[in-house]
Parts: sequence; structure tokens; C-alpha cells
Amino acid sequence: MKKLKVAIVGLGRMGEAYAKNLHYKIPQVDLVAACSINPTELAFAEKELGITNTFSDYDRMLKDVALDAVFVISSTDMHATHIIKGLKAGLHVFSEKPLAITEEACKKVEAVAANYPNQLAVVGFVRRFDPSYKYAKDKVDAGAIGKPYLVRSQTVDKDTIAEWQIQYVTKSGGIFHDFNVHDIDLARWFLGSEIKTVWSIGGAYKYPAFATAGDADNVMTTCVFENNTMAVINASRTAMQGHDTYTEVVGTHGTLRIGRPAAMNRVEIYDQYGIRQECVETFWDRFEQAFFLMTEDFINCILEGRQPALTLSDATQATIAATAFTTSFKEGKLITIR
Repeated sequence: MKKLKVAIVGLGRMGEAYAKNLHYKIPQVDLVAACSINPTELAFAEKELGITNTFSDYDRMLKDVALDAVFVISSTDMHATHIIKGLKAGLHVFSEKPLAITEEACKKVEAVAANYPNQLAVVGFVRRFDPSYKYAKDKVDAGAIGKPYLVRSQTVDKDTIAEWQIQYVTKSGGIFHDFNVHDIDLARWFLGSEIKTVWSIGGAYKYPAFATAGDADNVMTTCVFENNTMAVINASRTAMQGHDTYTEVVGTHGTLRIGRPAAMNRVEIYDQYGIRQECVETFWDRFEQAFFLMTEDFINCILEGRQPALTLSDATQATIAATAFTTSFKEGKLITIR
């Protein structure tokens, strides 16, 4: 069996999870190199994964190690740079979302990628690979709910990681890029159109430090699409119950609800607090299978010589919309994208 020589840049909480999938679960991969500016993360790669080629310098890793592909799981503000350098080094490149924080940076990546048509460049929108979301999309495409005209979607994290995110927003582009880029991609996917206008509201209701950083802890956006369909998209950093992420697709003949309630399992607890279900704790608890399927699909696309369903244009459109959400929120007005 042919194995791809793969490297990873970025070994934070997401990078560590990707590295474990690549190392332990995908036999077609030989994870031969890792890069991080954090010595603790490199120690994890060496001790836990047995990677001997570890680097704090991305350029040196690309130069010194023979590779087929690189996974970019670095901070959001470095995605575009790391993707471009990977492509110019002759590699297939997978990157965590978003592609970049600005439309200009996204377009630059697209322009570079166009010069390397035999190399894949993919940005991961993991929910498209979740079996429940895929099943819902197949239902929509089959006409099961008639014509879809409204998407309600939210990304909600448990309150326990909110304070950690205060530092993270300085590099992530803020709540709309970090959270709602997923919901934007799903709305485009289900409604088959591009966003035309947006209106975003919200605030730092529980953690004023987000406002100091120019961001928010809870937001809501209404969208109108070019085909006159609609979306209502929410984000929250302060949920007490857990990772309460879900999507609803409303059509002329029915409705699909994906992930609501965001239950950990099918057990109902009857006790002194009443009747309840426990919620999934984190995004990884909810989408662990989807992350594996997405990673596996990218590797199989390389080995089978096929194009992935997700394109860089999809990623660019998500960034364009997330930027418009951010502008609308900060300026307090309706933003027209097209």
C-alpha cells in the first residue's frame, strides 16, 4: 500500500487531534514531520507520536523533509501564508478553516493555487462530512422538503472555554470568522446561492474583555441570498449546557433539524432536577467522526487523483460573508455584499 509522507504545522488543541487521526487512524499516511513555535507541542509530537523531524521553522521543514502533503492547523492569521508556501514547495495542502481573514488574502491563495493544478488545496468545512449533515443535504437535493427557503444555524461553545478565547480572537478574526464561517458555508450549501445582504447585532454580554478586543461573546445575523432565500445565523461563547450547535433547514413542504437537541447520547436522566439529556461537551465530541472522514477524504483524493467537493472558492465566499458580518456588527448597519 502506498503511503503519503505528510507533515503538520500547528499542534494546539486542533492540531493535536488532526495529528492523532493522521498517525493512528489513516494507514495510508506516514506522519513524518511536525512544526510548531511551541516547544511543548513539539515534545508531544516526539514523545507521543514518535516524530523525529520536528521544527520551529516552517520554511526549513518544507526544505529539509521529503513530503507529499502538509496539514495547516496553525493560527488563522497564518493560514494563507502556510498554504501558499506549501503549494510552492510542490505539496498538496489541507488547511483548517477559514482560508484567511480577508478577501484579498483568499484571492491571493486562489491565484497561487491556479498555478499548481496538479496539487490539491483544500480548506476543511467539517460539518459537510458529518453523516447527519450529509444525510440532510441528500434529502434536500432529493426534494424531500420541497424548495428550501430558510436556514437557521448556530455555533455555540460551552462557557468554560470563553476566557481562553479572549486571547485567541486577536489572531482568529473574531467570532464571525471563528464560529459562523461554518454556518455560512452550510447556508450556502443548503440554499444553493450566495449571500447578498447581512445585518449583524450582538455584544459582549458576559465577558466585557471581548468588547475591548473589538469582538463579542454573543451575536446574531440575518442574511438575504441572491435567490431571495434567507438565513438566521447565531453564535455564542457562553452556553452553560455544552456545545449546542445545530442547523435547521425549512422548505415549502417540510423541515429538517440537524443536531437538536445536541444530546451526548440517547439516555434520558430522571432525577431531582427533572427529566433531561446531557449535552455534548465540545465541538470534538460532536464532530469527531466528521473530522476523521474529512481527513481521510483528503488523503484519498490525493491517492485516487480526484478533486474534492470543497473548493477554495467555497472558502473564499465564506470569508467574504464573515467579513461582511463583522463590518455590519461593528458599524451597526446593513451591508450589501453583491
